[in-house]
Amino acid sequence: MKNPKKKQSGAGGSTDPLRPSDHIDGSGDAGGDGVESPRLSVVGWLRWGWRQLTSMRTALVLLLILAIAAIPGSIFPQRMADPNGVTQYKVDHPDLFPIMDSMQLFDVYLSAWFSAIYLLLFLSLVGCVIPRIKHHLKALRSRPPRTPARLSRLDDHREATRTVNGTDAKAAAAEAITIAEKQLRALRYRVQRYDDARGFSVSAERGYARETGNLLFHLALVGVLVSVGVGGSFAYTGQRVVVQGTSFVNTLLDYSSMNRGRFVSDDALAPYRMRLDSFDVTYQPFEQGKPSSGQAGDFSANVTVSEPGQSSHKAAVQVNHPLGIAGDRVYLLGNGYAPTITVKNAKGEVVYHDSVPFLPQNNSTMMSIGIVKVTDGLPEQLGLQGFFYPTSAQLASGALTSVYPALVNPTLTLNVFAGDLGIDDGTPRSVYVLDTAGMTQLTGGKTGVKSIELGPGESTDLPNGMGTITFENEAPQGAKDYAQSVKRYVSLQIHHDPSEQWVLGFAALAVLGLVLALFVPRRRMWVKAVVVDGAVRLEYAGLARGEDPTLAAAVEDLRDGHARLLDAAGTTAASPAVDDGTDSATASEPDDSGRSDQLGDR
Repeated sequence: MKNPKKKQSGAGGSTDPLRPSDHIDGSGDAGGDGVESPRLSVVGWLRWGWRQLTSMRTALVLLLILAIAAIPGSIFPQRMADPNGVTQYKVDHPDLFPIMDSMQLFDVYLSAWFSAIYLLLFLSLVGCVIPRIKHHLKALRSRPPRTPARLSRLDDHREATRTVNGTDAKAAAAEAITIAEKQLRALRYRVQRYDDARGFSVSAERGYARETGNLLFHLALVGVLVSVGVGGSFAYTGQRVVVQGTSFVNTLLDYSSMNRGRFVSDDALAPYRMRLDSFDVTYQPFEQGKPSSGQAGDFSANVTVSEPGQSSHKAAVQVNHPLGIAGDRVYLLGNGYAPTITVKNAKGEVVYHDSVPFLPQNNSTMMSIGIVKVTDGLPEQLGLQGFFYPTSAQLASGALTSVYPALVNPTLTLNVFAGDLGIDDGTPRSVYVLDTAGMTQLTGGKTGVKSIELGPGESTDLPNGMGTITFENEAPQGAKDYAQSVKRYVSLQIHHDPSEQWVLGFAALAVLGLVLALFVPRRRMWVKAVVVDGAVRLEYAGLARGEDPTLAAAVEDLRDGHARLLDAAGTTAASPAVDDGTDSATASEPDDSGRSDQLGDR
């Protein structure tokens, strides 16, 4: 059988005579190019880009990207929070460090790419929220929509028929709607009466707090972004290592490292002094083969704080319990031992005396490494690479190790280097790193000379007759053990951020908005009364925006409550025949009033 469709000839004809030439399958214009979309001007492209940026989908994507972009900040040490960690990373990865530093992976939260995502998210939220606020305000001022002509089309629909106790059925129907109006007002609905020749009805809606909460949540997010962005310009974070018995003064010169916002001036720091009196720490008792042996319990840095115009007072800095001073928060980051070392020249003159912080390499044993630099007073500059063992023990190989973090058998070993420390040219050097490029090793390693090994209170000669070195015993006179023979130190972080209260406030508003958006149902209710064969037929219907599993029960409660009120009024009586409306159709089409339901489109 031949195909009844015949091809048309001609430049603008369609291959199917039953389809117009401008159909999607048609050949289009004379050139055969089909339908062409209009070309966008520069303004058109800008408008299109703005609409894409301010869509909620884009805001969610940017929020996800921002969370992913923050991951490197928790993987790599950050200059703002851990400058020593950055220095150590540079030492451990000299080839990889310049590449990662050029990508700003050690300054993630100050980087250009993180700031770009941050600003795009801010613009997206603002551009998304402002139109929704305008629409929401307009909706709040508008009246509830007119009652649909066919309420039976709604899923949640109920009917009831009541007989009239009298002769005026029309008045009874009007009174029934008046009672329903009062009932809905009592249930905190916004109501609007709609009466016409066909009957009487009331339209009600509530749940605008849901959209209010949604907007409040997004505005709070904008507030958090602004608070963090602006507050960061007035915030500062600094680190300082304080040895037991010494003080820290809150001035720029007394910080080991400092990161401050662009608007933090040199005199913006609050004046106060903090002295480290002692450091308390408890360790699990040593038991052979027990994994928890030597684990630290509670930490507490006991300090004395002095502020201008106030008397000095005692305080403590603990882990997860920062100390508040003059608007600053002081955090305890780390701790360790600071052996006191004295170096004398060949004449017996003291050329170096200090308590040197040693960096722990193992928190369970507190084996630590430290650097001592003697710049003057000896024939050559001296660099000492030290290893401190709180409870020293000898391995089978003869090397020393620490088996417990407390001071039970403290031992200090030193490798001696002589030569140029590399500080005379003004180049800044880390106090925790010894550059041995221009130095000669005199003890330890491959020199064949045993490393210097000292206990608290012991002294020994330096190589080549340069002088002597002493490991001072800091224990009080009459002490029977080494528990206080070595000073402790703490690593403190001082943080000041005036935006903390604002961020907390906006975060609370965000939670409140989220609760409203999640738990407040948005719904519309209608009650309609018409006179049918001398009786009053009542219709009840509800429509929800989004998921509302309680809507059907709400319609049932509305009908039952209305029936009780009508019984109390006495103008009508319940009819034995009640239609539950279970065969109602869905309201997916416009009603006869020419108005489609707009709730789902808002």
